[in-house]
This record gives sequence, C-alpha cells and structure tokens, in this order.
Amino acid sequence: MPASKKNSLLEWLKAIFVAILVAFILKTFVFSTSIVEGESMDPTLSHGERIIFNKLVYNVGKPKHGDIVIIKKPFKYYVKRVIALPGETIEMKDHILYIDGEPVEQTYISQEAREKTGNFGPITLPSKNYFVMGDNRAVSKDSRNGQNGLGFILEDEIIGKSEFIYYPITEWSITR
Repeated sequence: MPASKKNSLLEWLKAIFVAILVAFILKTFVFSTSIVEGESMDPTLSHGERIIFNKLVYNVGKPKHGDIVIIKKPFKYYVKRVIALPGETIEMKDHILYIDGEPVEQTYISQEAREKTGNFGPITLPSKNYFVMGDNRAVSKDSRNGQNGLGFILEDEIIGKSEFIYYPITEWSITR
C-alpha cells in the first residue's frame, strides 16, 4: 500500500475514533435520550415520544418548580414534573395546589386533570427530597403514592432535565 493511502486511511481512522469518543462523552456526561412510557405526562409528553435530556444542568444548579425531570429509581427511568422542593410544604385542597400556604398556578395541566387530583397534605419535604407528579394526575405513579409509587425523590435520583422532543418528527418541540 502506498504511503499516501496509508496516511489517508490512518487519518480517517483517527477522525472516526475522535467522533466516537466525543459522542460517548456527550452521551455519558451531557445529553442522553429517553422514551416516554405510559400516559402519566399527557398532554405534555405522550407515550412513545422520545426526548433529549440534559444531564449536566443539575451539576451546576438544582431542579426548579415545573421542571420535567428524568428520575432513576432504582432500576427504571421515570419522567415527571417537579412540584415541590426540599423543605417546602405541599398541600392539595379543593383542586388547588398550595406550596407553603400559597396557591400555585399549574398551566401545564388540564382542568380535568386538576379535578382528578385528590386532596392530600400538608406534607413538608425533608432536605434533599423533591415532590414530583405527572401531568395526567389520574394515572400518574408519583410522589403522592408513597411506597406503592415513587414516594419522595432524592436529589441524586434526578439524573437530568427534559429539553426537547425529537421523535416523532411531527412533535419536535422544547419541553416545558
């Protein structure tokens, strides 16, 4: 094999190796993908949609009210919305959500979902614990369900924030 072909092949192999290494680092530490399973996040996210989530965002900050997060607990992944933060007191009374005694507007859920959310609380979250719920409250397995559901979510169980729906292509959008 001539030296120029050998050098060209070697350069291609280096480029392929670097591309694979960069993709691996990005997928491991920065962005990853997940598939929405079930109807607990309807209408925001539907069963079968694929999302890109940011793994880096919570290394430099903390989850906030309304964030759609990816949770690993213990061997399964869940997609839920952060409702209350560590140390806050949460209560649902007469279809109105209260955090620390103040009513909270939930623009991301339907009136029907709001009406299907039963009363609970008041519950004060321990430090490093988050309260999450699905947007389709009638079918969501979430923090309201205690030991039969997800219960409170520890800070280190939140592995990322949903950023973008990439499949199906007709649903491409930023998640909110």
